[in-house]
Amino acid sequence: MNLFTGTRSKGSTAKGKRSRSALLALAAASTTAALAITVAAPTATAAPGAIPPGLSCDTGKHAIDDYTGFALCKNNGSQTQTFWVHLVCGWSPDVDGNHVTLRPGESGQSTAHCAGLGTGIGEIHVRP
Repeated sequence: MNLFTGTRSKGSTAKGKRSRSALLALAAASTTAALAITVAAPTATAAPGAIPPGLSCDTGKHAIDDYTGFALCKNNGSQTQTFWVHLVCGWSPDVDGNHVTLRPGESGQSTAHCAGLGTGIGEIHVRP
């Protein structure tokens, strides 16, 4: 049977059996590849909440808006540093906040907003 038109193919049954076995083999290979990617993905991600060295940061959600997150950081190091907040937004695409550059001893805040169609903020990271 042709999967696109819903009609039966004309000709020998051997041809249909070959194409069906080829489709089954392709489906099995695709499933195996998808499972391999799914299993490998968690090991490739960074630890949640990791803060770059030299910065001390507080992160959180806005008091009245669960879709807005922030990172408030102070540069305790001896060199100028740039950071930004990265929000993992569930069903919506992840977003990055504004880049903030701090000289030694300075403090600053980066904010970002997840799209309203998603499930809100799942994780908040500080990126260098």
